[in-house]
Amino acid sequence: MSGDPNQGWKPAYNPWLIAVTVTLAAFMEILDTTIVNVALPYIAGSLAASGDEATYTLTAYLVANAIVLTIAGWLSDTIGRKRYFLVCIGMFTVSSFLCGIAQSLGQIIVFRLMQGFFGGGLQPSQQAIILDTFPPAKRGAAFGVTAVATIVAPVLGPTLGGYLIEHLDWRWIFFVNVPVGIVAVIANAILVQDPPSEEAKRKTKRGIDYVGLALIVIGIGCMQIVFDRGEDDAWLGSPFIRTMSVIGFLGVFGAICWLLTAKKPIIDLDVFRDKNFTMGCVLIGAMGFALYASAVVIPQFAQNVLGYTALKSGLILSPGGIVVIILIPIVGQIMKVVQTRFIVMFGFALMAGALFYSSRLAPDIDYGTLVLMRSLQTAALGFLFVPISTIAYLTLPSKYRSDGAALFSMFRNVFGSLGISLSTAAITERTQADQAHLSGFMTPLRYGYNTLIQESEHTLRSLGRAASSVHQQAVAHTYQTYMKQAQVLAYSNVFQYTAVVALMVVPLCFLISAKTAQGGGGGH
Repeated sequence: MSGDPNQGWKPAYNPWLIAVTVTLAAFMEILDTTIVNVALPYIAGSLAASGDEATYTLTAYLVANAIVLTIAGWLSDTIGRKRYFLVCIGMFTVSSFLCGIAQSLGQIIVFRLMQGFFGGGLQPSQQAIILDTFPPAKRGAAFGVTAVATIVAPVLGPTLGGYLIEHLDWRWIFFVNVPVGIVAVIANAILVQDPPSEEAKRKTKRGIDYVGLALIVIGIGCMQIVFDRGEDDAWLGSPFIRTMSVIGFLGVFGAICWLLTAKKPIIDLDVFRDKNFTMGCVLIGAMGFALYASAVVIPQFAQNVLGYTALKSGLILSPGGIVVIILIPIVGQIMKVVQTRFIVMFGFALMAGALFYSSRLAPDIDYGTLVLMRSLQTAALGFLFVPISTIAYLTLPSKYRSDGAALFSMFRNVFGSLGISLSTAAITERTQADQAHLSGFMTPLRYGYNTLIQESEHTLRSLGRAASSVHQQAVAHTYQTYMKQAQVLAYSNVFQYTAVVALMVVPLCFLISAKTAQGGGGGH
């Protein structure tokens, strides 16, 4: 790219070693977005809090994380990318330790806010460092390393969390970050360098856009609260959620208007003038939505319907992580000969097919089938993250990389949070709707109902149950079956809805330029 201040610059150390090092820090942070989910009941019990109150430990992290993701580019340019990255790793490690030793719910919420605040800068910084470390021709392969953090970490989170809780204590889900964080700080301090473009940015500081910063904090913070707390607080039936929704909308709308007109905005929205970057953000948002929405459904189904432990339900997800690791280098080779947009189209089509297949749930479904369902879903992600990341940054000028990386990560995380919220809400809503539908069959006027009652009575009599209580027990057993069937249908419905979303994204891939999406990136 002509006029690129980084032209001819090369890092002092092996670029692949740098990629692994910066990805280690991002992996640790992304892992924490899901590892805490399985620990909430244990945190509540240990800190004398209700289950609902314990969810604020998750909300606090997500709110702080979402806000910082948006302004990470400005913070990086102001402080210096390497310095900001090291501060984020160090303070994330410190706040992880503080979460582990917290003695009250209030303390852990404050420390989780700290975790989210400093953790939010890790993903964008990782992406920006990799963009500057690798030439355009090798970025596709480099993004394969980052995909391990982005896709595999959320998958392994529940499994690792379940293992630590079962064999140690919930506090170890935070303590496990400490040694990793120390290694990451030392390694990144030695290996990572700021390129010439970063040195130039520090000499022409952007200043503090107080209005833009305030609007982003208010808008993104309130919207994240709505996403995370909406289901628990009855969505718009709650005055609190209605207030947060209005404030969040006004904040985001006001922020967009301000950033488009301000002389020195905290985020330069000119980054969206690049068509490939804009499409990349849309597609990574859709991928994040599907990744997190589907990731939360199977463990919930396994625990709530099948009675699996936290560890066993988490293990359903783990093979999918192995599938992604195998597929990433294969997809990298395919990108050299096939237009990237066609690979992305195939990825979303495969995801839609996998989700439709996953909707074939049953009350007696076995562990192996659940693993297959999740592995197929995750296989689709292998065809999405690296190609989409390559497309997004392909034609983006170097001066926009910090803001671009921040916004790209923000789209993935915010839409991921939206996916979790909507899928959880849909499970509750569809369970009620399916119960209402099935209740029409729960009557003595239905032949099937009478047959089922008679079969249950016969089984109970053969077990030696008292004749006087056989009918009542049979009715109770039938009612339990009815409730379970309604739950299964609800989870199936959510997979179907997510599949439709994935299918709707396929045509959008034609908006990616064919010329610049060829051969792993094509022209520069």
